[in-house]
Formats: sequence, C-alpha cells, structure tokens
Amino acid sequence: MAIPFVPDDFGVPAGFMSAEFSMEPLGAQHNERDHVAWMSSVEHILSTPGFEGSDWPAPMTLEANLADLVKHARDFDDRTGFTYSILDEDDVIGCLYIYPSSAPDHDASVRSWVAVDHSDLDVVVWKQVSDWLVTRWPFENPLYAPRTQV
Repeated sequence: MAIPFVPDDFGVPAGFMSAEFSMEPLGAQHNERDHVAWMSSVEHILSTPGFEGSDWPAPMTLEANLADLVKHARDFDDRTGFTYSILDEDDVIGCLYIYPSSAPDHDASVRSWVAVDHSDLDVVVWKQVSDWLVTRWPFENPLYAPRTQV
C-alpha cells in the first residue's frame, strides 16, 4: 500500500488569506481568469525559480486549460496534490502547486508563479507560503525554490 502524501487525519487548508493576496483551491471556476493570467506571462513564469527548463507553460486552448484545472481539482479531492489559485480580490494572479517530491530528501515539491503584472508579489508569496508550509502543513522538508529580494 502506498504511503499517502498527507496523513488521513490532516485537515487540508481550504485557503489562505493575507493583506497582499489570498488563495483558494484551483478549480474549473478559475478557467478563464487562470488562462489569461498565465498566457500573458509565459516568459515571466519560465524565468521564475522552480520553472526554469519546464515544459509548462506552453500555449494551450481554453478547453485544454479547463481539463488541466479539472485534473488539479481531482488531485486535491484525492489528496494526491494540492493546487491553489492565487488571487487579488477576484483576479487570478498566480498559482501554487504542492505535490509529492521526486527528490529523495524532500517530502513535497512546491512551486508558485505570479503573473508578470504582479511580479512584485513573487517574493511576498514565496515568504508567506514558506511560513504557511511550516506552520500549517505536515511536511518536514519541502522543496520550494528560494527567491531573492530584488
């Protein structure tokens, strides 16, 4: 039997709220706003720590994006991965992914991006999510690419 990504009795956070941004589980309801946010920011995302050399983002249709969001929502429901939409009020400005790590010394792989027009929040999101991972999640050594203050 496979070891679960998070303990069965762990209460997965339903979201996150701060003065600068909020997060909620990514789902089909975010499709159009999510698609606009990342499609307008492909080069910026590819230069974000954790996404260098990635095959995503790559242009896709709104329908293909919806299928991707539905998969992430299913992973969330199945507790095999957790993806959150990063919001500025109702605007999707980024995404946070928490999935099992393939690196042997890490129990979770965490990546986040913010849209190019909210790039000033990248370090803020990284710092606040890093703290949230320590205080609210059961991981002992998550891998989350560090950011540097610019």
